Amino acid sequence: MATIWAETALLPDGWARNVRIDLRDGRIAAVTPGAAPEGQRVACLIPAGHNLHSHAFQRAMAGMTERRGHPQDTFWTWRQLMYRFLDQLTPEDVEAITAFVQVEMLEAGYASVCEFHYLHHAPGGVPYTDLAELAKRVIAAAQETGIGLTLLPVAYEQGGCDGRPLQGGQMRFGNDFNRFQRLVEESSAAIKALPDGVIGVAPHSLRAVSQHTLAACAGMPGPLHMHLAEQVGEVAEVEAAWGARPVEWVLANTEVGPRNCFIHLTQMLPHETAALAQTGAVAGLCPITEASLGDGIFDGLRWLAAGGAFGVGSDSNIRIAQAEELRGLEYSQRLRDRGRAMLATDDLSTGRVLLEGAARGGAQAAGRQSGKIEPGCWADVVALDMSAVDLEGRQGDAILDAWIFAGDDRMVAEVWSAGRHVVKAGRHVARDTVEARYRAVMRRLVGSL
Repeated sequence: MATIWAETALLPDGWARNVRIDLRDGRIAAVTPGAAPEGQRVACLIPAGHNLHSHAFQRAMAGMTERRGHPQDTFWTWRQLMYRFLDQLTPEDVEAITAFVQVEMLEAGYASVCEFHYLHHAPGGVPYTDLAELAKRVIAAAQETGIGLTLLPVAYEQGGCDGRPLQGGQMRFGNDFNRFQRLVEESSAAIKALPDGVIGVAPHSLRAVSQHTLAACAGMPGPLHMHLAEQVGEVAEVEAAWGARPVEWVLANTEVGPRNCFIHLTQMLPHETAALAQTGAVAGLCPITEASLGDGIFDGLRWLAAGGAFGVGSDSNIRIAQAEELRGLEYSQRLRDRGRAMLATDDLSTGRVLLEGAARGGAQAAGRQSGKIEPGCWADVVALDMSAVDLEGRQGDAILDAWIFAGDDRMVAEVWSAGRHVVKAGRHVARDTVEARYRAVMRRLVGSL
């Protein structure tokens, strides 16, 4: 059993002083406020974040798509560059890139990640001898880095609602349902190597799967994630083919509840926002990527007013920065509605609403018993560096406000994931080794776009 002692800690019922947290088998065994110092001492302990949406391999593209390659660059033209890039990646590359991005996630204060894993096959769409080869590479990276992993094999079978075949880079994603089912089974067996691993499933989007496959995925166990209502073009395509806007169709034709996480949701009408929020599903928001790709702005005020759960993810991984994702969510609401402290309540500051909401919603989306410092939960916790200049003299919610709005993830000092102490003094314990492999991959890949 290990012990962490914090001068101040954010517990489910608020801030507490002199808190001892006892850990056993990766979980929080006991929480005792007003305790004498003992064990690992930290100044401020908060619940860790959970990155609920990642395409790990895209980390290697960061900064490589900022030249205008088309008179009207959009999400759709960016996607063509992404397809060309991924054709360069070997299984060894995928593992090296994934391990590095997981190190960055942990250093940013994320204790776990939901990997929306759709890169399945070799270039040209030829399956590897081991159908789950690339899923196993993601799992191997998690074993090395110590991050909690929710693996979401992605169903991807068509190029659009009209059923057109996959082409080019998309072919590395594709499976018919029978082969996809085998992929999920083999990935499920492989993830048992992780003591806290979770398996779910992810029909990519209403554009990329048939209605039969969508229904079949809903019958599989674990978290169920899907891109939904991200782009204006996507909404128009689904409405023309399926007779309803994406959110309207999902609500009318599927069973939606707390196991669902819908990613982006940047193109919803007010009635769709309120109705979907009330189902208990999690809104998976990726503000940095959504801004990068010009997706649009999620209606956070209406969603929270309807009792909706939310979390954040790094998606394209062009920037791994939990505080910036949370800040971007709040700032997008301010820009749209021309106000300030939009997500704050009468009792809780903006930073507190963002941190607690994302921690709990992210854990729910991950199918992970976490998101708060409470007995029985996985020991997913973060210690902030209270010697940081912007935290000087701060107490209570003001600590979170300063971290998110005045500082950055350099304030993350220590991180535990399921009790594994993987970040110490702001640096991942395996960073040097993992970074060296990533650099070697990048020396070869740069210039491939």
